[in-house]
Amino acid sequence: MQKYYQKAWQYCKQHQTTSILAGHVVILTVLTIALLTTGFIGSMSSAFAASYCGSNDQTYIVKSGDTLTQIANQYGTNFSKLADYNKLTNPNVIYVNQHICVPKNGSTTTTSDNGSTTTVQTSTTGYTAPLSKGTGNYFAYPQCTWWATERYHQLHGIYVPWTTNANAYQWVDRAHQFGWRVSYTPVKGAVVVMQPYVQGAGSLGHVAIVESINANGTITASNMNWGANPYSVAYTTLTPGAGIAFVY
Repeated sequence: MQKYYQKAWQYCKQHQTTSILAGHVVILTVLTIALLTTGFIGSMSSAFAASYCGSNDQTYIVKSGDTLTQIANQYGTNFSKLADYNKLTNPNVIYVNQHICVPKNGSTTTTSDNGSTTTVQTSTTGYTAPLSKGTGNYFAYPQCTWWATERYHQLHGIYVPWTTNANAYQWVDRAHQFGWRVSYTPVKGAVVVMQPYVQGAGSLGHVAIVESINANGTITASNMNWGANPYSVAYTTLTPGAGIAFVY
């Protein structure tokens, strides 16, 4: 019996050693993958941050904890203009070491293919018809999407062309896909797109129409499915900034 116990003990020790070795191999593998992934992400971030500003721009290099609003305030401009000028797809997300270009004196400089430059003063108004057009208003009444489409057609004779994957918060992505303009500076007559829970929007976001741009930088927007009576057109004051975009 004692001999049997000795053999059993030796068997357990051997398998325990094997298990420990296997565990160490797994840990080393995970650490190696993590290091490689970190290196890859770091190189991608560096590549992303490697876009440099024009000779007439001021350059700000993003640090940990920065937001676009903070950077804009530092340079005496605003979130919307800075997002537009840097052509940020999602201005709510910026990265450490990313270069943010700040135009001097509120103007933007563009360079053409032949090397000539043109300086244009920034503006918060102006409308140009989009290339892609819808054929009707297929959204459910009285959803905010129905009103935005209907009012846009009243103003410009154009329906929005997207009808699927078209919850309010998705309108920025859909606008990109259909070749519409997306701005973070207010444009009179544009659709204002609010991301979920921004300035009173619900879980699916909200869309409205910019009726006017006010002297203090806010906008007055018309919308439905907003407030106590979802079936009536309501007018609300919104402040351009994080989570707000303009589609036209």
